[in-house]
Amino acid sequence: MRGWLASGRVRVDGVVVRRGATQVPPGARISLGAATPAFPPALRLVHEDEDLLVVEKPSGLLTVATERERERTAYRLLFDYVAAQGGTSRVARPRLFIVHRLDRETSGLLVFAKSAALKRQLQAQFVARTVERGYVAVVEGHVRSDAGVLRDRLVTDPTTLRVRSARGGREAITEYRVRARRARSTVLELRLRTGRRGQIRAQLAALGHPIVGDRAFGATSDPVRRVCLHAAVLGFVDAHGRSRRFTSPPPF
Repeated sequence: MRGWLASGRVRVDGVVVRRGATQVPPGARISLGAATPAFPPALRLVHEDEDLLVVEKPSGLLTVATERERERTAYRLLFDYVAAQGGTSRVARPRLFIVHRLDRETSGLLVFAKSAALKRQLQAQFVARTVERGYVAVVEGHVRSDAGVLRDRLVTDPTTLRVRSARGGREAITEYRVRARRARSTVLELRLRTGRRGQIRAQLAALGHPIVGDRAFGATSDPVRRVCLHAAVLGFVDAHGRSRRFTSPPPF
């Protein structure tokens, strides 16, 4: 039994269990399957069940493919991992669907759906703005207010694809709160009310406090050789109507 647990063969209600001391609730469904394929080392597994995957993406890794990079992406790594769970059978082979994205430079939490129906359900929550999305950022300089709300109109330059604040753009709203003050920077906790591409990076730059390491948006310091923005909280309702909330501590 210990070997089965270690190899990820034991599942309780669809969730892989690796500890013999795990509490099994009354009525739970226990199943024994093939050994779980090795999880891609570039990502950190936060949660997996029969419906979805929640992972932590590192900075520097794309969420999905672009014209320049098609192979090394979070989606491709996870697609291969999920596909391997179906073995060689082509009947009911596991699938994976993209729900949302993070910029290449941003680290943190991502959720992927294992069915088209759940993908639509989760994306509807993003559109309705009911998904909890929390970030931590280290910005240059001292932010004066302890808390506030950023409201901007954002547009994307068609040539450079750079996001900036401008009249006529799409509304972007972000709440922020000071988490800590450092000698030359400020640590902020942020909550998205809207989900525009590059929203946090563009809004903080427009505020006069670009994210540390974010040279594309005007930062002048880069002590840890990365953009200091991390998706730290992700909350949504799953396929069974249960509220799920995941957290990830920032690595800076």
